Amino acid sequence: MTGRANTNKIASMSSRMRTRTRHLIQRGFTLIELMVVLLIIGVLAALIVPNVLDRADDARVTAAKTDVSNLVQALKLYKLDNQRYPSAEQGLQALLTKPTVDPMPVNWKPYLDQLPKDPWGRPYQYLSPGIKGEVDVMSFGADGQTGGEGKNADVGSWQP
Repeated sequence: MTGRANTNKIASMSSRMRTRTRHLIQRGFTLIELMVVLLIIGVLAALIVPNVLDRADDARVTAAKTDVSNLVQALKLYKLDNQRYPSAEQGLQALLTKPTVDPMPVNWKPYLDQLPKDPWGRPYQYLSPGIKGEVDVMSFGADGQTGGEGKNADVGSWQP
């Protein structure tokens, strides 16, 4: 009887395990559970995505300020060597290649390896004489037009 009792016990345990396994396999997520999870993901995305996008705009503005500062430094070196800034007609290109129009620089040398484009893919603007300083170097921001606010604001050499 002991052998038969063990066999019955094993068969009973096996039957219970199959029933429990079948119950676990058939159990899935209800539509409400899925909707709650999607709602939570949506709320998190709504809170996080705008902050991440703002960071990219801030990084572009910072890069533009750095480029403008570097261009102004190169222009100052140009002035030290040549007693004047490049004319508006010569433009920033005078920092790369020797100008061929007057006023001709007396002690020209290359001041940059290449002219950077602003973070939005457009060339930097140069005014000589400047409106806000001796010379102005600027980017028109994300919209490519003068003025604007936020990411569309101008970034210029007159700003800190």
